[in-house]
Amino acid sequence: MTAINNTAIAKTALDKTALDKTAIDKTAEIKTAKAKPAEIKPALIVMARWPAPGRCKRRLASGIGKVHAARIQSQLTNHTLHVARSIERLGLVELQLATTGLAPRAAARWGSSQGISKVVDQGLGCLGVRMRRQILKAQLCSQSKPREGRSTILIGTDLPELCQRDLLEALSALEQHQLVLGPADDGGYWLIGLSGSLIQPVATWPFCGISWGTEQVLPTTMQRAELAGITPALLRQQNDLDQLDDLAPWQA
Repeated sequence: MTAINNTAIAKTALDKTALDKTAIDKTAEIKTAKAKPAEIKPALIVMARWPAPGRCKRRLASGIGKVHAARIQSQLTNHTLHVARSIERLGLVELQLATTGLAPRAAARWGSSQGISKVVDQGLGCLGVRMRRQILKAQLCSQSKPREGRSTILIGTDLPELCQRDLLEALSALEQHQLVLGPADDGGYWLIGLSGSLIQPVATWPFCGISWGTEQVLPTTMQRAELAGITPALLRQQNDLDQLDDLAPWQA
């Protein structure tokens, strides 16, 4: 079996973060300067599964084994949370970790070990139901009650190339667009962001009646948006790591 370079993902992520730092400094400074103490910050929700063998990356595990798949998932999750925390430290978002695969106390300990205080359970249901539930919870967790809904971004933990710039661009796009999507190579999306106007009440059309896990996720969401009279902002396309073929760039 082809060896998997377990440090390649982390190394590439660190290299990209270093390259991005200079490019985002001005953007971060501008956004931080605009922030006010009473401003309602957007919610950034990371949807994460506990990276234990047999509980995550089942499609990947069928090719490389449960232990190796769980190790890769752990690296990806740690990287995603590192990037998300860096945006929170800039004062631009309130970070929330939505977990599955752990009991509440264990999930809270996991969040605490990652420096995250807001930890909630994803609950039952398909991906769309679970995402919509987290958006609703984010409204309740807000430190103040907006007249309009609270802008919310959701991301997963399958992106070895995620960087600060991606999230900064998503936040910037939400200031001008009602819907922001990060297209994935497999026909899905790696990020979805909704502005306040789609959140109070939370729109159902982005989350219901979609064949999750297929190449139709993004096209269907785009079609639904068009029917609703919305033109989504699209971020750069990325490859999320779900199957053995997705590992090609990381194989030694």
